[in-house]
This record gives sequence, C-alpha cells and structure tokens, in this order.
Amino acid sequence: MGKYTQDARQLLNLIGGKENIAAVSHCVTRMRFVLTDPSKADVEAIEAMKVVKGSFTQAGQFQVIIGNTVADFYNDFVKVAGVEGVSKDAVKQAAKQNQNIVQRIITALAEIFAPLIPAIITGGLILGFRNCIDSIYFFENGTKTLCDISQFWSGLDSFLWLIGEAIFHMLPVGICWSVTKKMGTTEMLGIVLGLTLVSGQLLNAYSVAGTAAADIPKWDFGFVKVNMIGYQAQVLPAIMAAFVLVYLENFSGRSHLR
Repeated sequence: MGKYTQDARQLLNLIGGKENIAAVSHCVTRMRFVLTDPSKADVEAIEAMKVVKGSFTQAGQFQVIIGNTVADFYNDFVKVAGVEGVSKDAVKQAAKQNQNIVQRIITALAEIFAPLIPAIITGGLILGFRNCIDSIYFFENGTKTLCDISQFWSGLDSFLWLIGEAIFHMLPVGICWSVTKKMGTTEMLGIVLGLTLVSGQLLNAYSVAGTAAADIPKWDFGFVKVNMIGYQAQVLPAIMAAFVLVYLENFSGRSHLR
C-alpha cells in the first residue's frame, strides 16, 4: 500500500467513482480531473479531507489542491482508481466537454495567442525602452532626450524600431500561423495568408488616415472596385481570415476524399 492509498480511495468515492472520471492528470500542486458529471463531486467532503488544501473548478476542470506531494498522491490514486493518467494537454482537450460556448471561445483565443506571448512581451519591452531614450527629456534642463545628445543611442533607437515594427505591424502573420497550427491544417498556408494581409503592395493601414480617398490604390474588377489596404497590427481580420482558410482547406480535403 502506498502512503496515500486510503486518501486516494476516499477521494475516488467523493468525486463519483471511476466511471465519473473522463480524464485525470496533475501539475505541481494539484490533481486535475475532467468529470463526466461534475455535479456528482461532493466538494464540501473533498475539502474536509486532511490531505486536501482546497479545490476549485476552472475551464471545465475540477482541480484538487494537494500540495508538493501531489506526484506521490497521483501515483497512488491512479492505482486505486484503475485509470491511466494523461498529459495536461489531453486533460485540457477533454475538459472542453464541460465548457459552455463562451468558455470555449475564450479557451480557443487563449490557445491562439499563447504561442505569440514571448514575441509580444519582447516587442513591448523594446518599444518601452525606445520611449525612454527618445521621448523622455532628461538632459540639458529637460530639453533633450538621450537620442538627441548621443549618436550611438539614436542609431540604436532606429535599429530597435526594425524589431518592434516586425513584431506588431506583422502580427497577422503570427496569428494566421497560430490558428492553422491549432486547427491542424497546413501552417505554411497560414504564414502565406498572414504575409498577404501585410503585403507591401497594399497601402499601410497606418497611412490610410493621411491619404486622400482618390489616392488609395484599388483593384478594379470592372463591376466593383476594392481598396488595396493592408491589415498591419490588426487582430480580428487576421483571425477571421485564418478560420476561413482552415474551413476552405478542410472542405477541399473532404471534397477530395469523396
């Protein structure tokens, strides 16, 4: 018998038995359950257990806080329950059955933007640093910035804008790639779509306000004219275009199978 065998048996009964477990895993301090019927879990009795530090439900998962010994508890639990543990990603996928439509949309958006977070943080730090050296008047009685008095910092400021612009202005490329990756379709097509949205052939979205309507380039199809305007740094158009691409690719694949 393991150290937590008795506690594991008690927890198994209180969450509704083996048949109520759709998936189970653990993280650093918590047991993560996806329950077939969450209402069968006796939350008050579970939280009254000595080994349990608390519990909560999040994103379709019923999580029980055990503490730093959760790995040992988990090993005893899966033996007692006669179930196989799965990865945290598998638990997240299984948890979607317990989410409403709003929660599923939020989860999908979070999964799309999660791979982009490091780049967005880096871009934010770069732009923040640039603001410190080219927009704050620290020198000569508050009349000049660091870039005004130093050619080195002025050159660095100009160079960093290359990276900052690439991260934010070209954000649709990352979004289209992330959507196609999440949906399991061709990632390269997502990248190409994103590049198309910010193509140099299109009028930069930031230049539209300063361009006369007559000067905006257009595609002329004879019966209709379409403005040639890019989508730099825009999120929703990129997400919508990527999902259309995913649908078309899946539809094309199904048609091919027929």
